[in-house]
Amino acid sequence: MIVAALIIWTIVAALAVMVFRKQGRPGLVAAGEMGFQQGRALAIRLPLAILAASFLMQVLPVDALVPYIGPQSGVSGILIASVMGGLLPGGPMTSFPIALVILQGGAGLPQIVALITGWSVFALHRVLAYEAPIMGWRFAALRLVASLLLPLASGLLAQGMLALLP
Repeated sequence: MIVAALIIWTIVAALAVMVFRKQGRPGLVAAGEMGFQQGRALAIRLPLAILAASFLMQVLPVDALVPYIGPQSGVSGILIASVMGGLLPGGPMTSFPIALVILQGGAGLPQIVALITGWSVFALHRVLAYEAPIMGWRFAALRLVASLLLPLASGLLAQGMLALLP
């Protein structure tokens, strides 16, 4: 957690220097105002998303999912999780808490990697609401087919990496 924060702060500092060199103080002020507005929105949504995930843990039949996407489910569990990820609704404020609830309920790490990758690549709601209407169905279909193996590959890679760890 500390390493991630240090990396983010280093990136922020480097970008602030770049903005200051290019636009001076007005650029920094404009960026700060935009960041504050985004932060305010997140400060409202993030605690609610975490609370919703906590409630979800109580009502979601996670126990029923574990035989299908548990650590012992192997390739079939990775495939199932990949499809589930594509069907997860909403953005990261809902999808990551849902994935966390499923992981804490007993799902395997490779399966959760595949679930999040499936959500990132195939999110059906984004395809229907944004991608196909904006880019066209031909593009959307081409991208989906070209990306078809990514969730499976990421889950299998995660499984292989876990096998190498002591």
